[in-house]
Amino acid sequence: MNAVLGFDDAREVADLAAFLGRLIHYDRAAAVRLQAGGGALAVFGRPPSFEVLAIRTARLVDESVTLDVTVSAGELLESLDESASSTRVPAAVTGPPWVGVLPPRGGWQPVPGLPDPEGMRGAVVAAVAEFRSRDEALPEQRRTRAERELIGRDIWSRTLGSTELPLRAVHAAQSLGFLRPVRALAAAGAPSVPDPVALFASGPWLRLRTPYGSVALRRAGGAGGLSVSPA
Repeated sequence: MNAVLGFDDAREVADLAAFLGRLIHYDRAAAVRLQAGGGALAVFGRPPSFEVLAIRTARLVDESVTLDVTVSAGELLESLDESASSTRVPAAVTGPPWVGVLPPRGGWQPVPGLPDPEGMRGAVVAAVAEFRSRDEALPEQRRTRAERELIGRDIWSRTLGSTELPLRAVHAAQSLGFLRPVRALAAAGAPSVPDPVALFASGPWLRLRTPYGSVALRRAGGAGGLSVSPA
């Protein structure tokens, strides 16, 4: 294919590079699915420890570009040229099963009951501390992967606020750099304001959206394992 994509905002190129780097941290052989249309590129990845889909978008210069291909996350990262705000699309690869099951493009409705971003970050910190405490309390003969998986399932399957969103989704958003602390306004001396974070649902899917990316998951079923250790 070797198409060249030009990005409209250099900061989004840097954020995309950081996202790809985090995916590779969890899986050196990670693949991502790229979908472009209407002047935007969506990059879908699946960090194996969290059982969610992670989505990062970036605006394109050419609104006529259309694209739908699965590529190596590592090759895409190497192809990103931050100085030129562009990338050459790597050759297509045979993707894992998840690339064929993406969230719907429309029909998303807001879901109330989500804690504020500071509350969500606090919940992740508390969960990581609980995991470590319970892991350290295991007798030596029970300190196995199976036991740790049981602890992880108990902690990360808990839901947030009055929603059905499992804590593992918030853990993923935090670990991927999507759930950041407050960001200062561009004007010098302007006060910091909370970044808007919202939850949406469409059919069986939930999507946690932040200004830096989204995580999505199905409310029932799904493949893959849960995080068994803090990230």
